[in-house]
Amino acid sequence: MHKTAYKSTLHEMTQTTPTKLWNDSCSIEELTYSLGHGAVGATCNPVIVLTVLKQEWDTWKNRIPQIIKENPDASEDDIAWKLIEEMSVKAAALLRPVFDREKGKNGRLSIQTDPRLYRDADRILRQAQHFNGLAPNMIVKIPVTKAGITAIEAATYLGISINATVSFTLPQAVAVAEAVERGLSRREKEGKDISTMGPVCTLMVGRLDDWLKVVTEKENIIPNPEILDWAGVAVMKKAYRIYTERGYRLRLLSAAFRNHRHWSEFIGGNVVISPPCLWQKRYNASDVTVENRIDKPVDPEIIAELEKKYVDFRRAYQENGMKAEEFDDFGATIRTLRQFIQATTDLIALVRDLMLIK
Repeated sequence: MHKTAYKSTLHEMTQTTPTKLWNDSCSIEELTYSLGHGAVGATCNPVIVLTVLKQEWDTWKNRIPQIIKENPDASEDDIAWKLIEEMSVKAAALLRPVFDREKGKNGRLSIQTDPRLYRDADRILRQAQHFNGLAPNMIVKIPVTKAGITAIEAATYLGISINATVSFTLPQAVAVAEAVERGLSRREKEGKDISTMGPVCTLMVGRLDDWLKVVTEKENIIPNPEILDWAGVAVMKKAYRIYTERGYRLRLLSAAFRNHRHWSEFIGGNVVISPPCLWQKRYNASDVTVENRIDKPVDPEIIAELEKKYVDFRRAYQENGMKAEEFDDFGATIRTLRQFIQATTDLIALVRDLMLIK
């Protein structure tokens, strides 16, 4: 028999395994590439919008002044979010055929709530409701903070598909799953439809690795170097096992790519991988084979050393490692929120400069 020819490594993965590909950008050019290699979703946030503006400035340099003119009473914050929304809606339109074909389980554009609201469940929820109405195939990113967990349950109950973000640990992944289950169950009891909802929980696997490397320097820890590239993988695999055993009705999503394991170790799982376009091109050019690795355990010696030397790995890897009240203070959470908030501030500053041009 002749082996089936695939467009790329990622295309082979999407055609031969349950593992789905999303594009970690709302850039139309990058999403078009990704769709050609089997992608069924994409994402947007303030960091991504800044990147897209730099890449596609010729497209947006005249549009932003038009948005400003169309909204004469809007603040710089309002204009910045209108820009985010417009980019998201354009990308969502590209994904609409997938959304219709797969009845809501895929084909969604993931749009992030304002990271500055991470402590305010009510305001997160109001923004989630607004974003949900922008297009039929939106999925709303909510941070896995203490307030975020409350908002995730409430949004799910309202029929909003959520993508839990700013999430790195098993306790966060379980808390998200339980919140989604409570929201879904409440809808079911009231006879409301859940059949087209497609919630996911992101684990930013590379950012957990990054944080432990910061801890290594701060605390003068000397580990075997290779173990620090396995922490996020270990958490993702353990979370996947628990999700499968408990029958949680949402998928895990791998994000924050630092090496090929953040993709290759999850192949075969009913999960989503969401790499930036650059990483997709690297994977497609690699010699990494498409084979089921999701159930292959991380070397127990690596787990043992991580647990022995890093308190924060124990907090991330053990289901009772943190309570919801502690999510906001986890190192990776703080670092990521700072980056997302700074990107929001930078985007608003760019809009301000354009508003003040004479």
